Amino acid sequence: MRGLQGARVVVTGGAGFVGSWLCERLLTEGAAVWCVDDFSTGSPEKVAHLADHPGFTLVEADVSAEIPVSERVDAVLHLACPASPVHYLRMPLETLRVASAGTVNALELAATSGARFVLASTSEVYGDPLEHPQRESYWGHVNPVGPRSVYDEGKRFAEATTMAYHRARGVDVGIARIFNSYGPRMSLDDGRVVPAFLHQALRGEPLTVAGDGTQTRSLCWVEDTVDGLVRLTRAGGVTGPVNIGNDDETTVLELASTVVELTGSRSRIEHIPLPEDDPRVRRPDLSLARDLLGWTPTMPVEEGLKRTAEWMEAVLAG
Repeated sequence: MRGLQGARVVVTGGAGFVGSWLCERLLTEGAAVWCVDDFSTGSPEKVAHLADHPGFTLVEADVSAEIPVSERVDAVLHLACPASPVHYLRMPLETLRVASAGTVNALELAATSGARFVLASTSEVYGDPLEHPQRESYWGHVNPVGPRSVYDEGKRFAEATTMAYHRARGVDVGIARIFNSYGPRMSLDDGRVVPAFLHQALRGEPLTVAGDGTQTRSLCWVEDTVDGLVRLTRAGGVTGPVNIGNDDETTVLELASTVVELTGSRSRIEHIPLPEDDPRVRRPDLSLARDLLGWTPTMPVEEGLKRTAEWMEAVLAG
């Protein structure tokens, strides 16, 4: 696909955090969008501002069972899946089902329509990596039976299924490995480091840093993430996987200090035990994204955190 003007696009998980921003971007590009979500972790509120757009259709459905879109479509962007540890540890079986049966259903829709299929995979397929930074050629270091495996291995299975449909059925596919997106519309109970720290700082609670805080994360502003997904959607024939993230790496302890400073909070930092299989380092090699998609993140982390803090402060005050 070279352009999205007039394209008919299905976004599974479209009422989630990244999905809602993606639906919004696709509409501004001139696409008609079917947002399919069962609201298990997403919410109609995240896309309420799109409800009156003539090109937007909200479909409540569990994509693990079916995707009730009968129209022929040009692209299927598969984002449906609990993405934070809080959610996928609460719903381990549902997470595995959407990564397996949900991915098959999304691929079947793409195959039937002759559509471009894009899988929103994750940096978690690298596990606790032994290679740093992480290149797409790295196969990962994942505990297949640990509590996080329902997400890590689920996404690895989804990638394998995507490539099987490409090889066996000729589906035009692309795989994006997304790294630590953040920004407005994240769920306050998300549990990931940015919303957790901001929520704690704005409420004057201790910022809970896991372990000694030397583990690293690479934070990518949500609109930058969405731009990468849109570029991959347009790039027919590019299968990937392609890392979509920010290669500006920070330690969790540094992030906590930055959040305290940005919010003017008096919160102190409190250390808690590390979760099982928590990755020690995380930073994408973005060479492929730059070469194949002409993509690179543009939002400075401090500015993105400031905007996210302002949004969260308004939500908490509301």
